[in-house]
Amino acid sequence: MVAVSLKKKVKQTLIDGTELDVRCFGARTLHIVAGNATGLSLLTILRNMVLRSDAIIKAPSNDPFTALAIARTMVEMAPDHPLTKHLSVAYWKGGDQAFEERLYQPQNLEKIVAWGGFNSMKHVTRYIQPGLELISLDPKRSASILGKGTFDSEETMREAAVRLASDIGALNQKACVCARVVYVQSGTDEAGLANLNKFGGYVYDAMQTLPNTLSTMPKRYDQGLKAEVDALRLDDEWYKVIGGMDGEGAVICSQLPESVSFATKLDDRTANLVPVDDLHEMMGAVDAYTQTVGVYPESIKEDLKDILPLYGAQRIVSLGYAAGLKWAGPQDSIEPLRRMGKWIVNQIASPEMTPAPWLRPSI
Repeated sequence: MVAVSLKKKVKQTLIDGTELDVRCFGARTLHIVAGNATGLSLLTILRNMVLRSDAIIKAPSNDPFTALAIARTMVEMAPDHPLTKHLSVAYWKGGDQAFEERLYQPQNLEKIVAWGGFNSMKHVTRYIQPGLELISLDPKRSASILGKGTFDSEETMREAAVRLASDIGALNQKACVCARVVYVQSGTDEAGLANLNKFGGYVYDAMQTLPNTLSTMPKRYDQGLKAEVDALRLDDEWYKVIGGMDGEGAVICSQLPESVSFATKLDDRTANLVPVDDLHEMMGAVDAYTQTVGVYPESIKEDLKDILPLYGAQRIVSLGYAAGLKWAGPQDSIEPLRRMGKWIVNQIASPEMTPAPWLRPSI
């Protein structure tokens, strides 16, 4: 099969008189989809439809059914439609070197769109070569930053708590957008820590009442994580642990301005609130692996929106909207649809309107 082109052309005339006729063509693409959110398979198929690409979707082992179910529905509804005929869904065990070496060749594929963890990305890169481009939607973490305005009143504390609970609990904290470490400008003195601990209780309570379309109690709380959390209960001078006894999720309130040692393992609706005195101390929440930063109150965004990207943040949102991704916009600092297409240029020029290279004077 040959990928078809989008009919829309973009024409422009350059300052030297050259006319450019730009057209986007679909590409032969392999999509390696992550299984931490079922919507990713649907998003992948929709993007492929927009670009009219030839696509092979490698179904993830932890969600082998979503992409297949959509493809089967397309076959049942319109088996002869070009969008149906140019889509394949398959599963093979990652690391099947003999099979992958045959498939991952420029004569078969032009682009690989890969979601997943660090090891998955490292594995895919071994096959990248001239003519085969990798579009990496690699593993990310997200954080939240709460300014001192959070504690202006009981009302603002409860509002921020509900919003933060949403960002922690969305998709049961399995997605890159979910908050894990939360930097809170409560202050680190006795009064500030009292406010932080009170706020942590509000966040925990709000997490238990989230709609089941957004978050549910994990079916099986990670036992290694539970052991780490339970160990902190014995060290209540440095940490206050709220919840987590029944695997329903937990809020860990640090009593010093440092995150827990296992911050990268926070999962299953478990978050760490870290007290700070100054907004600039919160930059510790952001690095090259940071995707989304939820901010509250909105007024502090003005101070942060130009600083956070310098530390690595790729998306800055109003607290509570971390899971409200707008797929029409950039993702992970790139525009995936643009990267997934092939942008072909028809350059139109003549000596009458554009200086001709062969007519240049000799030196």
